[in-house]
Amino acid sequence: MITPDIVEEFKERMHLGDYEDDNLRRILETSYEDLLEMCGDYTMDDIAFKELVFERSRYVYNDALEYFEENFLTRINTLAMRKVMEHESE
Repeated sequence: MITPDIVEEFKERMHLGDYEDDNLRRILETSYEDLLEMCGDYTMDDIAFKELVFERSRYVYNDALEYFEENFLTRINTLAMRKVMEHESE
């Protein structure tokens, strides 16, 4: 889930001020939910998943979402395959 700490971390990374917290939270939450569907059940504690959430959010913030999947397809597939392999080994 997207916590205030996650929003702050994203704002620092993007060099943004405090004026957009609600918008950034919505963007991060949407990115998180979308990537859960694509990659599997991850949390923001997983560094690779968190990075992907931040990258998708950056694309949304910059009004360039249509380029995200193409540019990050390898990472998306890697996380999805990792989750599949975890389930198979159980």
